[in-house]
Amino acid sequence: MNAEIAIYLAQALNMVAFIALAIWFVVSKLRSVGRAKALMALTSVHLGRTLCLEIYSSQDAGMKMANNIRDQIVVGDLLGWALALIILFCLTWRLRFSIVLIWLLAIETVVDMGSGTIALIRAGTIGDVNGISWLIVAFYLPVVQVAVGLSIWQLITRRGEPLFKAEGPR
Repeated sequence: MNAEIAIYLAQALNMVAFIALAIWFVVSKLRSVGRAKALMALTSVHLGRTLCLEIYSSQDAGMKMANNIRDQIVVGDLLGWALALIILFCLTWRLRFSIVLIWLLAIETVVDMGSGTIALIRAGTIGDVNGISWLIVAFYLPVVQVAVGLSIWQLITRRGEPLFKAEGPR
């Protein structure tokens, strides 16, 4: 087995494991909390996207990756991180346009991860990812992908539900 096949296998196996864990544990919890809290939990996963900055030290340590691909990955992930943080503030402040921002985050994440993966494959460097970067690609990316899938599921299946529960008198 070579490094390229190993990273694809690790991603696939982790994806299967995280989907199973989501079905067994996360789905029931999401159903038991309000819509805003469910979306906050799923959006919080994106705060780890600052891990993309590790790519600079991996590149300095010898990982082969073109600077334009590195920059594309970093910009996309930091944009996703910033959007997630804004969404969490908006949900905390009970702003209704949070739903639009969550859809935007889901779209941004799919485009970012898809274009980054395609760029690495086209450059023939996906097998050159190593060290901590390998763990991020093999472990963290499937977590984010499952969170995005669950977010879309929440957005669609709970669209008729109020985002925030009515509060009683203060």
